[in-house]
Amino acid sequence: MQRVEKPSLDTSASVELAITEPGAQANFTAKLLLVSGSPPCYLPSTQGFLLYCYWPWMPHLGLLGESPSRPRAAAARAVTSPAAAAMAQENAAFSPGPEEPPRRRGRQRYVEKDGRCNVQQGNVRETYRYLTDLFTTLVDLQWRLSLLFFVLAYALTWLFFGAIWWLIAYGRGDLEHLEDTAWTPCVNNLNGFVAAFLFSIETETTIGYGHRVITDQCPEGIVLLLLQAILGSMVNAFMVGCMFVKISQPNKRAATLVFSSHAVVSLRDGRLCLMFRVGDLRSSHIVEASIRAKLIRSRQTLEGEFIPLHQTDLSVGFDTGDDRLFLVSPLVISHEIDAASPFWEASRRALERDDFEIVVILEGMVEATGMTCQARSSYLVDEVLWGHRFTSVLTLEDGFYEVDYASFHQTFEVPTPSCSARELAEAAARLDAHLYWSIPSRLDEKVEEEGAGEGASEGAGADKEQNGCLPPPESESKV
Repeated sequence: MQRVEKPSLDTSASVELAITEPGAQANFTAKLLLVSGSPPCYLPSTQGFLLYCYWPWMPHLGLLGESPSRPRAAAARAVTSPAAAAMAQENAAFSPGPEEPPRRRGRQRYVEKDGRCNVQQGNVRETYRYLTDLFTTLVDLQWRLSLLFFVLAYALTWLFFGAIWWLIAYGRGDLEHLEDTAWTPCVNNLNGFVAAFLFSIETETTIGYGHRVITDQCPEGIVLLLLQAILGSMVNAFMVGCMFVKISQPNKRAATLVFSSHAVVSLRDGRLCLMFRVGDLRSSHIVEASIRAKLIRSRQTLEGEFIPLHQTDLSVGFDTGDDRLFLVSPLVISHEIDAASPFWEASRRALERDDFEIVVILEGMVEATGMTCQARSSYLVDEVLWGHRFTSVLTLEDGFYEVDYASFHQTFEVPTPSCSARELAEAAARLDAHLYWSIPSRLDEKVEEEGAGEGASEGAGADKEQNGCLPPPESESKV
Protein backbone atom coordinates (compact mmCIF):
# COMPACT_ATOMS: atom_id res chain seq x y z
CA MET A 1 0.00 0.00 0.00
CA GLN A 2 1.42 3.37 -0.96
CA ARG A 3 1.49 6.43 1.31
CA VAL A 4 -0.48 9.21 -0.35
CA GLU A 5 -1.29 12.87 0.22
CA LYS A 6 -4.73 14.32 0.90
CA PRO A 7 -6.12 15.82 -2.31
CA SER A 8 -8.10 19.02 -2.34
CA LEU A 9 -11.47 17.31 -1.97
CA ASP A 10 -14.50 18.02 0.15
CA THR A 11 -14.43 16.48 3.62
CA SER A 12 -17.20 14.09 2.63
CA ALA A 13 -15.50 12.95 -0.56
CA SER A 14 -14.34 9.38 -0.86
CA VAL A 15 -11.15 7.91 -2.27
CA GLU A 16 -10.08 4.62 -3.74
CA LEU A 17 -6.80 3.01 -2.77
CA ALA A 18 -5.47 0.14 -4.79
CA ILE A 19 -4.46 -2.62 -2.37
CA THR A 20 -2.28 -5.15 -4.12
CA GLU A 21 0.29 -6.07 -1.46
CA PRO A 22 -0.25 -9.44 0.28
CA GLY A 23 -1.78 -9.05 3.70
CA ALA A 24 -2.26 -5.29 3.37
CA GLN A 25 -6.00 -5.63 2.99
CA ALA A 26 -6.53 -7.43 6.31
CA ASN A 27 -4.13 -5.13 8.17
CA PHE A 28 -5.78 -2.00 6.84
CA THR A 29 -9.23 -3.36 7.68
CA ALA A 30 -8.23 -3.94 11.30
CA LYS A 31 -6.66 -0.50 11.51
CA LEU A 32 -9.74 1.23 10.11
CA LEU A 33 -11.96 -0.71 12.49
CA LEU A 34 -9.83 0.55 15.39
CA VAL A 35 -10.13 4.20 14.36
CA SER A 36 -13.58 4.49 12.84
CA GLY A 37 -15.47 1.64 14.47
CA SER A 38 -16.72 0.43 11.08
CA PRO A 39 -15.15 -1.88 8.49
CA PRO A 40 -14.16 -0.41 5.10
CA CYS A 41 -15.88 -1.27 1.85
CA TYR A 42 -13.83 -3.06 -0.81
CA LEU A 43 -14.97 -2.76 -4.38
CA PRO A 44 -13.76 -5.19 -7.07
CA SER A 45 -11.25 -3.75 -9.49
CA THR A 46 -8.83 -4.89 -12.12
CA GLN A 47 -5.98 -3.81 -9.85
CA GLY A 48 -7.15 -5.88 -6.89
CA PHE A 49 -9.56 -4.43 -4.32
CA LEU A 50 -10.24 -0.72 -3.99
CA LEU A 51 -10.70 0.69 -0.52
CA TYR A 52 -13.70 2.95 -0.07
CA CYS A 53 -13.25 5.28 2.91
CA TYR A 54 -13.37 8.96 3.93
CA TRP A 55 -10.78 11.67 4.28
CA PRO A 56 -11.50 12.69 7.90
CA TRP A 57 -10.29 9.27 9.04
CA MET A 58 -7.31 9.01 6.71
CA PRO A 59 -4.80 10.99 8.85
CA HIS A 60 -5.44 8.59 11.75
CA LEU A 61 -4.54 5.64 9.53
CA GLY A 62 -1.10 6.92 8.61
CA LEU A 63 -1.88 7.08 4.87
CA LEU A 64 -1.63 10.85 4.45
CA GLY A 65 1.49 12.91 4.69
CA GLU A 66 1.77 16.15 6.64
CA SER A 67 3.15 18.31 3.82
CA PRO A 68 0.51 19.44 1.31
CA SER A 69 3.19 20.19 -1.27
CA ARG A 70 3.96 16.53 -1.97
CA PRO A 71 2.37 15.21 -5.16
CA ARG A 72 -0.65 12.98 -4.91
CA ALA A 73 0.04 9.34 -5.70
CA ALA A 74 -1.66 7.72 -8.63
CA ALA A 75 -3.13 5.01 -6.41
CA ALA A 76 -5.54 7.52 -4.79
CA ARG A 77 -8.12 9.20 -6.99
CA ALA A 78 -11.48 10.83 -6.49
CA VAL A 79 -14.44 8.54 -6.97
CA THR A 80 -16.42 9.67 -9.98
CA SER A 81 -18.40 6.54 -10.83
CA PRO A 82 -22.19 6.78 -10.24
CA ALA A 83 -22.25 3.79 -7.88
CA ALA A 84 -19.39 5.12 -5.77
CA ALA A 85 -20.86 8.61 -5.75
CA ALA A 86 -24.21 7.26 -4.57
CA MET A 87 -22.50 5.29 -1.81
CA ALA A 88 -20.55 8.41 -0.81
CA GLN A 89 -23.78 10.36 -0.56
CA GLU A 90 -25.42 7.67 1.56
CA ASN A 91 -22.46 7.52 3.93
CA ALA A 92 -21.83 11.26 4.09
CA ALA A 93 -22.90 11.16 7.71
CA PHE A 94 -19.53 9.61 8.60
CA SER A 95 -17.86 12.93 7.80
CA PRO A 96 -17.98 15.42 10.66
CA GLY A 97 -18.26 18.34 8.25
CA PRO A 98 -17.89 21.94 9.36
CA GLU A 99 -18.36 22.38 13.06
CA GLU A 100 -21.18 24.63 14.18
CA PRO A 101 -21.38 26.07 17.67
CA PRO A 102 -24.30 24.57 19.59
CA ARG A 103 -27.23 26.77 20.36
CA ARG A 104 -27.42 28.22 23.84
CA ARG A 105 -30.60 27.25 25.59
CA GLY A 106 -32.34 28.63 28.62
CA ARG A 107 -33.88 25.33 29.59
CA GLN A 108 -35.06 25.04 33.17
CA ARG A 109 -33.64 22.04 34.94
CA TYR A 110 -36.00 19.38 36.18
CA VAL A 111 -33.36 18.08 38.62
CA GLU A 112 -30.49 20.27 39.76
CA LYS A 113 -26.90 19.09 39.63
CA ASP A 114 -26.89 18.59 43.40
CA GLY A 115 -29.97 16.34 43.17
CA ARG A 116 -32.69 18.78 44.27
CA CYS A 117 -35.90 18.41 42.30
CA ASN A 118 -36.86 21.77 40.88
CA VAL A 119 -40.62 21.28 41.32
CA GLN A 120 -42.95 23.15 43.65
CA GLN A 121 -46.45 22.07 44.61
CA GLY A 122 -48.98 24.85 44.13
CA ASN A 123 -52.71 25.34 44.74
CA VAL A 124 -52.96 22.35 47.07
CA ARG A 125 -56.44 22.73 48.49
CA GLU A 126 -56.64 19.50 50.51
CA THR A 127 -54.02 20.50 53.06
CA TYR A 128 -55.57 18.24 55.67
CA ARG A 129 -53.84 15.32 53.97
CA TYR A 130 -50.56 16.50 55.45
CA LEU A 131 -51.97 16.02 58.95
CA THR A 132 -52.88 12.41 58.26
CA ASP A 133 -49.13 11.72 58.10
CA LEU A 134 -47.97 14.15 60.74
CA PHE A 135 -44.73 12.29 61.45
CA THR A 136 -43.52 12.57 57.83
CA THR A 137 -44.67 16.18 57.72
CA LEU A 138 -42.55 17.03 60.75
CA VAL A 139 -39.54 15.16 59.39
CA ASP A 140 -39.81 16.98 56.04
CA LEU A 141 -39.88 20.40 57.69
CA GLN A 142 -36.84 22.64 57.56
CA TRP A 143 -34.51 22.53 60.52
CA ARG A 144 -35.54 25.89 61.95
CA LEU A 145 -39.21 24.91 61.78
CA SER A 146 -38.48 21.50 63.29
CA LEU A 147 -36.63 23.05 66.22
CA LEU A 148 -39.40 25.58 66.71
CA PHE A 149 -42.03 22.82 66.74
CA PHE A 150 -39.88 20.76 69.13
CA VAL A 151 -39.65 23.63 71.65
CA LEU A 152 -43.31 24.55 71.32
CA ALA A 153 -44.44 20.93 71.83
CA TYR A 154 -42.80 20.76 75.26
CA ALA A 155 -43.49 24.33 76.31
CA LEU A 156 -47.17 24.18 75.44
CA THR A 157 -47.73 20.88 77.27
CA TRP A 158 -45.96 22.24 80.34
CA LEU A 159 -48.05 25.39 80.23
CA PHE A 160 -51.26 23.45 79.63
CA PHE A 161 -50.84 21.10 82.56
CA GLY A 162 -49.41 23.88 84.73
CA ALA A 163 -52.61 25.85 84.12
CA ILE A 164 -54.70 22.83 85.13
CA TRP A 165 -52.69 22.37 88.33
CA TRP A 166 -53.22 26.03 89.15
CA LEU A 167 -56.98 25.73 88.47
CA ILE A 168 -57.22 22.74 90.83
CA ALA A 169 -55.41 24.65 93.56
CA TYR A 170 -57.56 27.70 92.96
CA GLY A 171 -60.79 25.69 92.93
CA ARG A 172 -59.94 23.85 96.17
CA GLY A 173 -59.01 27.10 97.90
CA ASP A 174 -55.38 26.09 98.44
CA LEU A 175 -54.22 29.58 97.43
CA GLU A 176 -56.32 31.12 100.23
CA HIS A 177 -54.87 28.87 102.98
CA LEU A 178 -51.19 29.24 102.28
CA GLU A 179 -50.36 30.13 105.89
CA ASP A 180 -52.83 27.66 107.41
CA THR A 181 -50.82 24.71 108.71
CA ALA A 182 -53.96 22.68 109.40
CA TRP A 183 -55.01 22.86 105.74
CA THR A 184 -54.02 19.94 103.48
CA PRO A 185 -53.54 21.26 99.93
CA CYS A 186 -53.56 19.22 96.70
CA VAL A 187 -49.90 20.10 96.09
CA ASN A 188 -47.71 21.27 98.94
CA ASN A 189 -46.00 24.66 98.52
CA LEU A 190 -47.94 25.54 95.34
CA ASN A 191 -48.51 29.25 95.92
CA GLY A 192 -49.14 30.59 92.37
CA PHE A 193 -49.07 30.00 88.66
CA VAL A 194 -45.26 29.95 88.46
CA ALA A 195 -45.13 27.24 91.11
CA ALA A 196 -47.82 25.27 89.21
CA PHE A 197 -45.77 25.60 85.98
CA LEU A 198 -42.61 24.35 87.70
CA PHE A 199 -44.55 21.45 89.23
CA SER A 200 -45.84 20.55 85.73
CA ILE A 201 -42.25 20.46 84.40
CA GLU A 202 -41.08 18.25 87.29
CA THR A 203 -44.00 15.87 86.73
CA GLU A 204 -43.62 15.48 82.97
CA THR A 205 -39.83 15.28 82.84
CA THR A 206 -39.60 13.08 85.99
CA ILE A 207 -36.89 15.32 87.37
CA GLY A 208 -37.88 14.41 90.94
CA TYR A 209 -39.95 16.19 93.55
CA GLY A 210 -38.31 18.43 96.07
CA HIS A 211 -40.14 21.32 97.70
CA ARG A 212 -43.45 20.71 95.83
CA VAL A 213 -45.17 17.32 96.10
CA ILE A 214 -48.69 16.01 95.61
CA THR A 215 -50.69 14.78 98.60
CA ASP A 216 -53.08 11.85 98.96
CA GLN A 217 -56.05 14.10 99.81
CA CYS A 218 -56.56 15.22 96.16
CA PRO A 219 -58.13 12.53 93.91
CA GLU A 220 -58.45 14.92 90.95
CA GLY A 221 -54.75 15.69 91.25
CA ILE A 222 -53.90 11.98 91.22
CA VAL A 223 -55.89 11.49 87.99
CA LEU A 224 -54.20 14.52 86.43
CA LEU A 225 -50.81 13.20 87.49
CA LEU A 226 -51.43 9.89 85.73
CA LEU A 227 -52.73 11.62 82.62
CA GLN A 228 -49.75 13.97 82.40
CA ALA A 229 -47.28 11.13 82.87
CA ILE A 230 -48.83 9.15 80.02
CA LEU A 231 -49.18 12.09 77.64
CA GLY A 232 -45.70 13.30 78.52
CA SER A 233 -44.23 9.93 77.55
CA MET A 234 -46.09 10.07 74.23
CA VAL A 235 -44.80 13.57 73.51
CA ASN A 236 -41.26 12.49 74.36
CA ALA A 237 -41.44 9.45 72.10
CA PHE A 238 -42.94 11.41 69.20
CA MET A 239 -40.61 14.39 69.31
CA VAL A 240 -37.44 12.45 70.07
CA GLY A 241 -38.32 10.03 67.25
CA CYS A 242 -38.81 12.91 64.81
CA MET A 243 -35.49 14.48 65.73
CA PHE A 244 -33.65 11.16 65.57
CA VAL A 245 -35.01 10.35 62.12
CA LYS A 246 -34.27 13.85 60.88
CA ILE A 247 -30.71 13.73 62.20
CA SER A 248 -30.02 10.25 60.82
CA GLN A 249 -31.46 10.95 57.36
CA PRO A 250 -28.97 9.84 54.68
CA ASN A 251 -29.44 13.01 52.63
CA LYS A 252 -26.00 14.26 53.59
CA ARG A 253 -24.52 10.89 52.67
CA ALA A 254 -25.54 11.61 49.10
CA ALA A 255 -23.25 14.66 49.15
CA THR A 256 -20.23 12.33 49.05
CA LEU A 257 -21.61 10.46 46.01
CA VAL A 258 -20.35 12.39 42.99
CA PHE A 259 -21.32 12.37 39.34
CA SER A 260 -19.23 13.60 36.44
CA SER A 261 -19.98 17.14 35.34
CA HIS A 262 -20.50 16.01 31.73
CA ALA A 263 -21.77 12.96 29.90
CA VAL A 264 -19.94 11.74 26.80
CA VAL A 265 -20.83 9.93 23.58
CA SER A 266 -18.19 7.76 21.94
CA LEU A 267 -17.59 4.31 20.52
CA ARG A 268 -17.34 1.20 22.67
CA ASP A 269 -16.72 -2.08 20.86
CA GLY A 270 -17.79 -0.44 17.60
CA ARG A 271 -21.10 0.90 18.97
CA LEU A 272 -22.09 4.38 20.05
CA CYS A 273 -22.62 4.67 23.80
CA LEU A 274 -23.74 7.45 26.13
CA MET A 275 -21.58 7.39 29.26
CA PHE A 276 -21.21 9.18 32.58
CA ARG A 277 -19.10 8.50 35.67
CA VAL A 278 -20.03 8.01 39.35
CA GLY A 279 -17.84 7.78 42.41
CA ASP A 280 -17.95 7.51 46.21
CA LEU A 281 -15.68 9.76 48.28
CA ARG A 282 -16.07 7.84 51.55
CA SER A 283 -14.27 4.73 52.69
CA SER A 284 -17.54 3.26 53.99
CA HIS A 285 -19.25 1.94 50.90
CA ILE A 286 -22.77 1.93 49.56
CA VAL A 287 -24.25 -1.56 49.82
CA GLU A 288 -26.48 -2.96 47.06
CA ALA A 289 -25.88 0.08 44.89
CA SER A 290 -27.92 0.36 41.69
CA ILE A 291 -28.05 2.99 38.96
CA ARG A 292 -30.93 4.24 36.80
CA ALA A 293 -31.22 6.84 34.05
CA LYS A 294 -34.25 8.74 32.78
CA LEU A 295 -34.66 10.84 29.67
CA ILE A 296 -36.84 13.90 30.35
CA ARG A 297 -38.19 15.31 27.11
CA SER A 298 -41.53 16.72 26.01
CA ARG A 299 -43.31 14.84 23.26
CA GLN A 300 -46.49 14.92 21.24
CA THR A 301 -48.57 11.83 20.56
CA LEU A 302 -50.04 10.82 17.21
CA GLU A 303 -53.40 12.13 18.40
CA GLY A 304 -51.94 15.57 19.07
CA GLU A 305 -51.67 15.31 22.84
CA PHE A 306 -48.71 17.24 24.24
CA ILE A 307 -46.93 15.49 27.14
CA PRO A 308 -44.55 17.84 28.97
CA LEU A 309 -41.50 16.36 30.67
CA HIS A 310 -42.18 12.84 29.44
CA GLN A 311 -39.97 10.27 31.16
CA THR A 312 -38.28 7.48 29.21
CA ASP A 313 -36.02 4.79 30.66
CA LEU A 314 -32.44 4.63 29.42
CA SER A 315 -31.07 1.12 29.72
CA VAL A 316 -27.84 1.01 31.72
CA GLY A 317 -27.60 -2.77 32.01
CA PHE A 318 -30.80 -3.84 33.72
CA ASP A 319 -31.12 -6.95 31.53
CA THR A 320 -27.50 -8.01 32.10
CA GLY A 321 -27.19 -6.93 35.74
CA ASP A 322 -24.67 -4.19 34.98
CA ASP A 323 -26.90 -1.67 36.75
CA ARG A 324 -25.96 -3.25 40.12
CA LEU A 325 -22.68 -1.63 41.12
CA PHE A 326 -19.79 -2.51 43.37
CA LEU A 327 -18.93 1.13 43.99
CA VAL A 328 -15.47 0.91 45.53
CA SER A 329 -13.77 3.01 42.85
CA PRO A 330 -15.26 5.36 40.24
CA LEU A 331 -17.20 3.57 37.51
CA VAL A 332 -18.20 4.65 34.02
CA ILE A 333 -21.88 3.87 33.41
CA SER A 334 -22.67 3.12 29.76
CA HIS A 335 -25.96 3.31 27.86
CA GLU A 336 -25.62 1.49 24.54
CA ILE A 337 -27.45 3.37 21.79
CA ASP A 338 -29.27 0.52 20.08
CA ALA A 339 -32.62 0.14 18.35
CA ALA A 340 -34.45 0.36 21.70
CA SER A 341 -32.69 3.60 22.69
CA PRO A 342 -34.42 6.97 22.19
CA PHE A 343 -31.12 8.22 20.69
CA TRP A 344 -31.11 5.55 17.97
CA GLU A 345 -31.66 8.07 15.16
CA ALA A 346 -29.88 11.04 16.78
CA SER A 347 -26.72 12.22 15.02
CA ARG A 348 -24.28 14.72 16.44
CA ARG A 349 -25.95 17.71 14.84
CA ALA A 350 -29.42 16.48 15.73
CA LEU A 351 -28.32 15.96 19.33
CA GLU A 352 -26.98 19.50 19.57
CA ARG A 353 -30.30 20.90 18.33
CA ASP A 354 -32.42 18.69 20.58
CA ASP A 355 -33.88 19.75 23.92
CA PHE A 356 -33.82 17.16 26.71
CA GLU A 357 -32.48 16.36 30.16
CA ILE A 358 -30.96 13.11 31.37
CA VAL A 359 -31.59 12.37 35.05
CA VAL A 360 -29.36 9.75 36.70
CA ILE A 361 -30.28 8.15 40.03
CA LEU A 362 -27.94 6.17 42.29
CA GLU A 363 -29.53 4.18 45.12
CA GLY A 364 -28.13 1.99 47.85
CA MET A 365 -27.90 1.35 51.57
CA VAL A 366 -25.48 3.19 53.81
CA GLU A 367 -23.06 0.65 55.24
CA ALA A 368 -22.85 2.37 58.64
CA THR A 369 -26.60 2.81 59.31
CA GLY A 370 -28.35 0.44 56.89
CA MET A 371 -30.65 3.24 55.68
CA THR A 372 -31.46 3.71 52.02
CA CYS A 373 -29.65 6.57 50.30
CA GLN A 374 -30.42 8.14 46.93
CA ALA A 375 -28.19 10.52 44.99
CA ARG A 376 -29.35 12.31 41.86
CA SER A 377 -27.91 14.48 39.13
CA SER A 378 -28.79 15.55 35.61
CA TYR A 379 -27.26 16.46 32.25
CA LEU A 380 -28.63 18.99 29.79
CA VAL A 381 -27.92 18.93 26.06
CA ASP A 382 -24.97 21.32 26.44
CA GLU A 383 -23.44 18.95 29.01
CA VAL A 384 -23.32 15.96 26.63
CA LEU A 385 -19.97 15.90 24.80
CA TRP A 386 -19.90 14.02 21.50
CA GLY A 387 -16.63 12.32 20.64
CA HIS A 388 -15.14 12.42 24.15
CA ARG A 389 -13.97 9.80 26.62
CA PHE A 390 -13.28 9.99 30.34
CA THR A 391 -9.72 10.21 31.61
CA SER A 392 -8.60 7.27 33.71
CA VAL A 393 -8.42 8.01 37.44
CA LEU A 394 -7.24 4.63 38.77
CA THR A 395 -3.54 3.89 39.16
CA LEU A 396 -1.70 0.95 40.68
CA GLU A 397 0.59 1.91 43.53
CA ASP A 398 2.76 -0.20 45.81
CA GLY A 399 0.24 -2.66 47.25
CA PHE A 400 -2.96 -0.68 46.60
CA TYR A 401 -4.98 1.17 43.98
CA GLU A 402 -5.16 4.95 44.11
CA VAL A 403 -8.01 7.07 42.76
CA ASP A 404 -7.11 10.56 41.53
CA TYR A 405 -10.31 12.61 41.89
CA ALA A 406 -8.55 15.61 40.35
CA SER A 407 -9.16 13.94 36.97
CA PHE A 408 -12.65 12.71 37.80
CA HIS A 409 -14.44 15.22 35.54
CA GLN A 410 -11.77 15.39 32.81
CA THR A 411 -12.41 14.08 29.28
CA PHE A 412 -10.43 13.92 26.06
CA GLU A 413 -11.46 13.78 22.42
CA VAL A 414 -11.46 10.53 20.47
CA PRO A 415 -12.32 9.83 16.79
CA THR A 416 -16.08 9.24 16.70
CA PRO A 417 -18.46 9.14 13.72
CA SER A 418 -20.88 12.04 13.70
CA CYS A 419 -23.69 9.96 12.23
CA SER A 420 -26.48 8.38 14.24
CA ALA A 421 -26.24 4.87 15.65
CA ARG A 422 -28.81 3.69 13.11
CA GLU A 423 -26.80 5.03 10.18
CA LEU A 424 -23.66 3.51 11.66
CA ALA A 425 -25.30 0.08 11.95
CA GLU A 426 -26.72 0.27 8.42
CA ALA A 427 -23.36 1.33 7.01
CA ALA A 428 -21.61 -1.49 8.86
CA ALA A 429 -24.12 -4.01 7.50
CA ARG A 430 -23.73 -2.64 3.99
CA LEU A 431 -19.96 -2.73 4.21
CA ASP A 432 -20.05 -6.29 5.51
CA ALA A 433 -22.20 -7.26 2.54
CA HIS A 434 -19.76 -5.65 0.10
CA LEU A 435 -16.87 -7.32 1.87
CA TYR A 436 -18.60 -10.71 1.62
CA TRP A 437 -19.32 -10.45 -2.11
CA SER A 438 -16.04 -8.82 -3.13
CA ILE A 439 -13.49 -11.10 -1.46
CA PRO A 440 -13.63 -14.73 -2.75
CA SER A 441 -12.71 -17.36 -0.24
CA ARG A 442 -9.98 -19.91 -0.82
CA LEU A 443 -12.54 -22.65 -0.43
CA ASP A 444 -14.44 -21.39 -3.48
CA GLU A 445 -11.21 -21.24 -5.46
CA LYS A 446 -10.40 -24.84 -4.46
CA VAL A 447 -13.84 -26.01 -5.50
CA GLU A 448 -13.45 -24.28 -8.87
CA GLU A 449 -10.04 -25.92 -9.40
CA GLU A 450 -11.41 -29.36 -8.55
CA GLY A 451 -14.31 -28.82 -10.95
CA ALA A 452 -11.93 -27.85 -13.72
CA GLY A 453 -9.80 -30.95 -13.05
CA GLU A 454 -12.79 -33.29 -13.25
CA GLY A 455 -13.87 -31.73 -16.58
CA ALA A 456 -10.43 -32.28 -18.05
CA SER A 457 -10.34 -35.96 -16.96
CA GLU A 458 -13.73 -36.65 -18.55
CA GLY A 459 -12.54 -35.17 -21.84
CA ALA A 460 -9.42 -37.34 -21.82
CA GLY A 461 -11.49 -40.49 -21.23
CA ALA A 462 -13.72 -39.71 -24.16
CA ASP A 463 -10.72 -39.29 -26.46
CA LYS A 464 -9.36 -42.63 -25.30
CA GLU A 465 -12.61 -44.41 -26.15
CA GLN A 466 -12.58 -42.96 -29.64
CA ASN A 467 -9.02 -44.28 -30.22
CA GLY A 468 -10.11 -47.95 -30.17
CA CYS A 469 -10.81 -49.07 -26.67
CA LEU A 470 -14.59 -48.90 -27.11
CA PRO A 471 -16.54 -48.09 -30.21
CA PRO A 472 -18.52 -44.89 -30.14
CA PRO A 473 -22.28 -45.24 -29.73
CA GLU A 474 -23.02 -43.98 -33.22
CA SER A 475 -20.85 -46.68 -34.86
CA GLU A 476 -22.67 -49.39 -32.91
CA SER A 477 -26.02 -48.21 -34.07
CA LYS A 478 -24.90 -48.19 -37.67
CA VAL A 479 -23.71 -51.81 -37.48
